[in-house]
Amino acid sequence: MNRCGIRKIRGARPLSIITALFCFPFQGVNLYWGMVHTRKQEFGESTVYDVLRRLNFNWRALLLSLSAAVIRFFISLSNERRETVLIIDDSIVERPRSKKVELLARVRDHCTGKYLRGFRFLNLAWSDGASTAPVDFALLSSSKPENRYQGVTTEVDKRSYGYLRRKEAIKQVTELLEPMVKRALRAGIQARYLLMDSWFGFPAIITKLSGHLHVICMLKRMKTVFYTYQGRKMTLTTLHRVVKKRPGKARILASVLVTIAPEQIVKIVFVRDRRKKDWLALLSTDIDLADTEIVHIYGKRWDIEVFFKMSKKYLHLEKGVQLRNFDGLIAHTAIALMRYLFLSYRQRCETDDRTLGELFRAGCNEARDISLLEALQRILTLVADALRRIDLSSDQFIQQLIDDIMRIILLK
Repeated sequence: MNRCGIRKIRGARPLSIITALFCFPFQGVNLYWGMVHTRKQEFGESTVYDVLRRLNFNWRALLLSLSAAVIRFFISLSNERRETVLIIDDSIVERPRSKKVELLARVRDHCTGKYLRGFRFLNLAWSDGASTAPVDFALLSSSKPENRYQGVTTEVDKRSYGYLRRKEAIKQVTELLEPMVKRALRAGIQARYLLMDSWFGFPAIITKLSGHLHVICMLKRMKTVFYTYQGRKMTLTTLHRVVKKRPGKARILASVLVTIAPEQIVKIVFVRDRRKKDWLALLSTDIDLADTEIVHIYGKRWDIEVFFKMSKKYLHLEKGVQLRNFDGLIAHTAIALMRYLFLSYRQRCETDDRTLGELFRAGCNEARDISLLEALQRILTLVADALRRIDLSSDQFIQQLIDDIMRIILLK
């Protein structure tokens, strides 16, 4: 917190305040019930709001540094060949009844096609298929002034983080993708691939991001996006029509190498859509990757959908506070993501035996040192003891039985 500029200025320590806010969902209360109604804390409501509204507190840097530490712990438990990925996706944080929230805007939901009142929540997460960690985020208003219900309502020093946050909030989503990936890589977060949904599957974005990581994304059927195949420019639908398909009911219909930019060759894999009689297309900038591996790795993108659901429904991402200040919303969002990071860490500790450290390794070594013959001898000894207890056979018969079994095994 100190490295991120979150320091005590007066009154209560920021660590005590953030700890209290962090614990509210696990106690079944929101900010109002935890601070105003019960009044069990050693500090008041105004102190909490003062910390959340600070312009010079870099909340996103705090989340990034915590995520980097937890991800290093996850990687230490994984095999080096395991595919680790970064996932980019966005969702809508609704504020349907708000009117005076700073930079509140009319934003479009890609899934439903409807316009909602709130913010676009752009998130970058890390996953290894077993654990998910939120890495970075941005709350976005609309780049068009006519779609904003409120503008900037706070006087902000242009040297502060608050000014940079407000400036970023009115940018296009596509302008923020590369800076988020670069920040994550600079923080030491290791990943092999970058996964994206079809909303970001444009050639210009793919080419830019592939300079940092190999990209695997879903493709959307658009009439204005073309792929060069055998010297001809084609839309995705035309490309699917001309490519030779595999016979039968194969899940992977076909794969083909195409060009999306000068000297940018990618692989497109066509797969069968299980939900309906149709097809889907996946793009990979790693052309040496097998078709089945591309499909397998892209399946990890679903982890971020689970993250969105969990954060909104259980960790008070949308309804935890009723703040109007934009800095307060950023602080609240960062704390909500830290809650998910904590749950992801605890889940891994509870389910992965490798978190036992040296005790797990000692157990593995013990199991590896026991030979087949020694293990078989132990089993036969237990069988002999059981036969003696039920008085079915004499000691001479039992010994003869064991000798015969061992002789047969040694001969083989």
